[in-house]
Amino acid sequence: MTIKHHPPEHLLAGFVSGRLEEADRLALAVHVAQCPSCRRLVGALERLGGLAIEQAAPVSMRADALSVVLAQVDAKPISMSGTTESMPPAASDLPDVLRHCRFGKKRRMAPGVSMQPIILPGSDRSRAFLLWSAPGARMLDHTHSGTELTCVLKGSFAHEGGHYGPGDFDYGDDDVNHQPIVGTEEPCLCFVAMSGSLKGNGFIGRLISPFIRL
Repeated sequence: MTIKHHPPEHLLAGFVSGRLEEADRLALAVHVAQCPSCRRLVGALERLGGLAIEQAAPVSMRADALSVVLAQVDAKPISMSGTTESMPPAASDLPDVLRHCRFGKKRRMAPGVSMQPIILPGSDRSRAFLLWSAPGARMLDHTHSGTELTCVLKGSFAHEGGHYGPGDFDYGDDDVNHQPIVGTEEPCLCFVAMSGSLKGNGFIGRLISPFIRL
């Protein structure tokens, strides 16, 4: 596996520091699990963070700090409502970090394109899902009102930013306009973490954007 596309450094730093939202954190975990170079960088950042903590001046905590935190945990039970499947049909194509997730019902989004939500216990504004695309499928020419983090698990796609194969990471935001086209060699399976929504470009894109709910 030759990985050419990696997450921006600010996402890797946020991953190490725990500042990412849940879906985004899962996207980084998927990529780092497959990418030796990003795994080394994450390790280096973790060592720097540990050193900074060791050198920081101690700060006293309230006597009841632990009990307050535990009370907050107990007061917010994790909700897993909705129809779920314990494992998607393509479980053998998933990295280990995704095999313990809970999945919603798979549904067809467009000809040759299906998605299956991943049910996250938190209430962050980002969401995660698996995206299946048939060989040669052309996605909507679009930008985003938020961010879109895509990890290729199987197959490939290409757009103005280059060619993306297994292990590659694609980052999109409201500054990016693209139209992914799936490779013809096999179906493409991706993990996607998204905040905001897709915004179609052109007249047709703007017309159908309200009907797309990824």
